[in-house]
Amino acid sequence: MFRKKLLSLLMIFPLLWSCSRDRETAVVDFADTVPIERAQRNPREDLPLLRVAVGAMISPKETFIHYQDLLTYLGRRTGRTPEFIQRKTYGEINELLGLGLLDIALICTGPYATGKGPYGFRPLAVPLKEGGHSYQSYLIVMDQAFQGLEDLKGRTFAFTDPESNTGKLVPTYWLAQMGVSPERYFSKIIYTYSHDNSILAVSRGLVDGAAVDSLIWEHYEETHPAMTALTRVIKRSEPYPIPPIVASRFFPEDARRHVAEALLSMHEDPEGRRILEGLRIERFMSPPKSWYEKFDRIGTMLAFVEEKVHGFEKP
Repeated sequence: MFRKKLLSLLMIFPLLWSCSRDRETAVVDFADTVPIERAQRNPREDLPLLRVAVGAMISPKETFIHYQDLLTYLGRRTGRTPEFIQRKTYGEINELLGLGLLDIALICTGPYATGKGPYGFRPLAVPLKEGGHSYQSYLIVMDQAFQGLEDLKGRTFAFTDPESNTGKLVPTYWLAQMGVSPERYFSKIIYTYSHDNSILAVSRGLVDGAAVDSLIWEHYEETHPAMTALTRVIKRSEPYPIPPIVASRFFPEDARRHVAEALLSMHEDPEGRRILEGLRIERFMSPPKSWYEKFDRIGTMLAFVEEKVHGFEKP
């Protein structure tokens, strides 16, 4: 299945690339190549829905495969019918949460930092991975000549999502520290809308560099080493708080409590542990104080980038 998916992506990527070369910033859309099935609906129509989304940190088909068991588990534990809702961008998921059209979602750190105020969603739990609750941005390349970000000047680069922390904000912040914007530094920018697509773009030589989520790069290095074998990590960011599972402010308080209880106790039963192992998660935990404190750093980065960008735009 992975080979078929990879072949599909490889066949369509050059077409999308060639069609967008007349723009400074291109968008690579893989959504139509991987149709998503809906999670199995519970035949009992009297059960309320549990509408769930997962930020597109990996491509849609992979997301569905990885999280289907978790959704089914949460539905059974909470007495609700799970409905998997997929959107291409982080911004769309934030908007659906803000409108109450989603109940819970696993979102990226960047959208949480920028959206928790205006959209008012509440963190329910954060995953604990390898004894920690943080991750990094990896700057990856294929060409052996590239040793640092300075070597990518005038080259092509892939961002994941406009609101991604590791896939957009961090490399933009690095460039702002150098006194330049991405649009002026790179010859071409594309958006892939998932970290595995960015890894693929670099490994096939379709772009010279990309910034990706460290957890996803390491996952693919272990599970699909052919996908990462041609890439190298040449820069690592400082640690950032791992993406949370959040609830819409419109999701009833008792329902939020039931979902949180189900997540926080998953590691205590065999089925829950099996699902967590498949997701490479040790357990879910309530966000610790240190997790919240790390968001101050992201806010500082956002303010710095916005100030610099305005400066870049001045004549």
